[in-house]
Amino acid sequence: MSNKRDYYEVLGVSKGADTAEIKKAYRKLALKYHPDKNEDDTAAEDKFKEAAEAYEILSNAEKKSRYDQFGHAGMGGASGFGGGGGGMNMDDIFSQFGDIFGGGGGGGGFGGARGGSRVIKGSNLRVKMKLTLQEIAEGVQKKIKVNKLVNAHGVTYKDCGTCNGTGRITRVSQTFLGAMQTQSTCNVCRGAGKMIDKKPKEVDDQGLTRKEEVVEIEIPAGVEEGMQLSVSGKGNAGPFDGIPGDLIVVIEELEDENLRRDGEHLHYDAYVNFVDAVLGETIEIPTVSGKAKIKVDPGTQSGKVLRLKGKGLPMVQRYGQGDLFVHINVWTPKKVSNEEKEILEKLKESENFEPTPDYHDKGFFQRMKDMFQ
Repeated sequence: MSNKRDYYEVLGVSKGADTAEIKKAYRKLALKYHPDKNEDDTAAEDKFKEAAEAYEILSNAEKKSRYDQFGHAGMGGASGFGGGGGGMNMDDIFSQFGDIFGGGGGGGGFGGARGGSRVIKGSNLRVKMKLTLQEIAEGVQKKIKVNKLVNAHGVTYKDCGTCNGTGRITRVSQTFLGAMQTQSTCNVCRGAGKMIDKKPKEVDDQGLTRKEEVVEIEIPAGVEEGMQLSVSGKGNAGPFDGIPGDLIVVIEELEDENLRRDGEHLHYDAYVNFVDAVLGETIEIPTVSGKAKIKVDPGTQSGKVLRLKGKGLPMVQRYGQGDLFVHINVWTPKKVSNEEKEILEKLKESENFEPTPDYHDKGFFQRMKDMFQ
C-alpha cells in the first residue's frame, strides 16, 4: 500500500470541493511553506512539495477523476511529481504553478531570482497494455520498453538572444490612454530563456535525442478495458533540459477461453450430461485463480444458474469482490445405440419424465431475482 497521505487531506478540502476551493487551499499552504519564507527548513520544503503534488492532481479534471476512482494506485505509483514530492525540482513547481503566487515571474512576491523563464514540460506518451483475466484479478507489475525523447548529454546552453534569457518578450505600444506594456512568452525559446550553444551531431535543436527505456508499471487489480493509468515523468523529456511528460497506459483486456466478464462478475457455461442432471453430480469448473468443485443437484434443469460468491473480480472503484455465475446446460447426445434407445423408450413412459418446466413454478422468477441481488 502507498504511504502517501490522501490528497484531499493534504490540502484540507472535502472531495466535493470545486476548483476555486482547491486552488485557494493550495495557495494558502504554498505561501505558508514557501522556501523563501522557510530557509533551510527541510520539513517546510517537504510540505511545500506535498501540497504542490496534491494540487497537481486535484486541479486536473482527468487526474482528479482517476484519483477519486483508484486512489494513489490509479496514478501509476506516482503523481505528476513522484513519491511525496521527494524527487521534485522546485523549478518544476514554479514553472507549472507560478500563477498561484501572483505575478508572472514564477516566484511571485518571493523574489525574482528564479526569473521569468520557465521549465518546459515534455509531451505525454501513450501505450496499450494487454492483460489476461488472471492478471486483472490479481494485479500485476509489468515492464515495457518505451522509445522516447530524453535530454541528451554533452549539450551546452546559452541565453536566448531574443528575450535575453528571461523567457518573455515585452512590447510597448502607444494608445490614446498612453503607453501600454504587454508581455508574452518568447516564441523563439518557448519561454525557456535559453538556446542550444553546442551539441552532439545526433541531438536535435531542442537538446533532445531518442532512447529506449524499460519502464516498470504497477497495474492495480480489477482494471477494465479502456481504463487509463498515468506513470508520472516517464513520457518525453521537455525541450532545453525541461521536465518529462507522463506515460499514459491504456488497458486492453484479452478474451479468456472459459470465463466471460461482466463488470466485477464472471460467467461460465457448464455442460452436464442428461444422466448427471437427473441423478446429481459434482463437477469441476475453472475460476480466475484455479479450479473449484460445485454440486449439481438431482433434477437440475438446463438453464439453472449457480452462484459462487466472491469468486469474481476485485471491484476497482470500491471494496469488495464480484461473483462467479455458473450457467448449467444439459447436454443431449446426438446418437444413441439400439440398447440405449430401448432404455430411453421405457423411461419415456414414466410419469417422472413428463416435462414440468420451472417457469410453471410461481416461485421461479423470485428465486432468480434473489440470486442476482
